[in-house]
Amino acid sequence: MRTSVLLVLTAWTGLAAAEPITVPQSVPFAEDAEIAGRIRNECHINDQLGDFIAAYAREKGVATRAAPATDPSLPGRVLVVEIRHAVSEGNAFLGHHKSTSVRGALYQDGRAVAKFKGRRDSMGGFAAGYKGSCSVLGRTVRALGQDIAEWLSDPADGAQLGDLK
Repeated sequence: MRTSVLLVLTAWTGLAAAEPITVPQSVPFAEDAEIAGRIRNECHINDQLGDFIAAYAREKGVATRAAPATDPSLPGRVLVVEIRHAVSEGNAFLGHHKSTSVRGALYQDGRAVAKFKGRRDSMGGFAAGYKGSCSVLGRTVRALGQDIAEWLSDPADGAQLGDLK
């Protein structure tokens, strides 16, 4: 009896792991997020983050399918993520200070499986003086895309990603 229950659970878990995760094409800004209009309108970090999550998930062997929007009520495995905060201070001459914060959850048929929070900061890296603000802010969402893809490969509830570790 125990063996058959174990086999059924193992088979179900393997099936769930093979099911693609629905991810957002464009990650929405949180409803209560106070993000400068120039970031929202010029940098397109929400579109970039959606692309980075999908691309890095593929590299990690995590199957995804993009959707215009995600919410917990969608069937199957669904990633719901939002940009909570984005800061673009400084410039190429005085020095960059950019950061982006996110939070999200993985749902299975409407039930939360695991949640995370993440943040990445950047001062521009090599040749920062030759980079624009949106480019440096894009470095933060690229890193968050990698962090989230890594998390999707083994989602742990309450995980702190990126600079929150």
